[in-house]
Amino acid sequence: MSSTTTVPTKDSGARGRVRDIVPGIHIGDYKTGPKNGITDVPGVLASTQEFHLNGGRVNTGVTVILPRRDWCTDGCNAGMFRLNGAGEFTGSHWIAETGMLSSPIVLTNTTSVGGAYQGIYEYANEHHANEYGFCDYFLVPVIGETYDGYLNDLGAFPITPQRVAHGIATASDAPVPEGNRGGGTGMICQGFKGGTGTASRIVPGFGSSPDAAAAERPEKEYTVAALVQANYGRLNHLRIAGVPVGRIIADERAAAGQGPPAADRAKDGKDGSIVIVVATDAPLSPTQCQRLAKRAAVGLARVGGYAHNPSGDIFLAFSTGNHIPVLSTTDDPKRKANPFQPRPFSVDVVEDSTMNGLFEAAADATEEAIYNVLCMAETLTGLAGHTIEALPLDKLREIMDKYMYKSP
Repeated sequence: MSSTTTVPTKDSGARGRVRDIVPGIHIGDYKTGPKNGITDVPGVLASTQEFHLNGGRVNTGVTVILPRRDWCTDGCNAGMFRLNGAGEFTGSHWIAETGMLSSPIVLTNTTSVGGAYQGIYEYANEHHANEYGFCDYFLVPVIGETYDGYLNDLGAFPITPQRVAHGIATASDAPVPEGNRGGGTGMICQGFKGGTGTASRIVPGFGSSPDAAAAERPEKEYTVAALVQANYGRLNHLRIAGVPVGRIIADERAAAGQGPPAADRAKDGKDGSIVIVVATDAPLSPTQCQRLAKRAAVGLARVGGYAHNPSGDIFLAFSTGNHIPVLSTTDDPKRKANPFQPRPFSVDVVEDSTMNGLFEAAADATEEAIYNVLCMAETLTGLAGHTIEALPLDKLREIMDKYMYKSP
């Protein structure tokens, strides 16, 4: 996992993932994967880079997710859902048209989309070039963004094409760093410091066995995971495992004569955004991927997201369960299809009537990924001396110990 930090963030105490901070918290009925993150999905790789530059004015980064190492030649089925469209997710038109993802997924800040776009092409041209030095496969780069202009100098443009290409080259299956990491470095979420978070779920099911009766299909586990870049919401809407944590903290602040936190003031008149990537190894069609992406909205709503008017809430889901050939310009007949001669192509697809477990897993993983953002993010002072405080974990423990449901 690649990570670049030139200036450390302000120390705000020991941080941890939500299951470490609140032992016994219940977030759905499915077990987590071994890393409880998006790299639990077999073949999925990721990297993060963070940049704290120019005396604290620049606080931003980039997250790269590879559906599989050979993403350029071996596509995945994918689908997208727009809960609110005040943001950008490039490549969405091609995914809507064909249901195919054959690009890295890059998450960064609003003004870095161009550099990320070029970076994907520079990497592809270096590793998959034809005789003219250009990528030999059909490629529409996929980049999502959220706005970090309160803590970061958006005019500095530190996310260069070379840094994005480096993120692609160094992506691995290691656990994804969370909080002030990657594209989430300068983000704000529900009254506190926001950022990057991830979680996963394991859903038991059945594998493919075309010659056997349904009752004889082999048992198989599927992984569903979410990675979020959270930059949305207000304090009083924050709920954790059903407990109105934000309202409790807001009421205590008011009783102490304190006004809204800086994070809420930063969002007066303009909410932020959240981009969510859901990955699974369950074999899904493009339409089923779109349906899975929609369920991320359920997890977001549980935490307190309302998809306010200027918020960009855009979700992408992809499935690695099938290997989809990517259009090539080469003359090799093994790699190039004749576009005027239709030929069958076989894929496995989960039965629509058996998708409920996958839907629940997508919602639960999204919910927990946002909690991990809040629990892992650290207090940060950035552009113009703006400071956004981290969620106070001692207060969170106190509230959850008092109000959280505990199983008998």
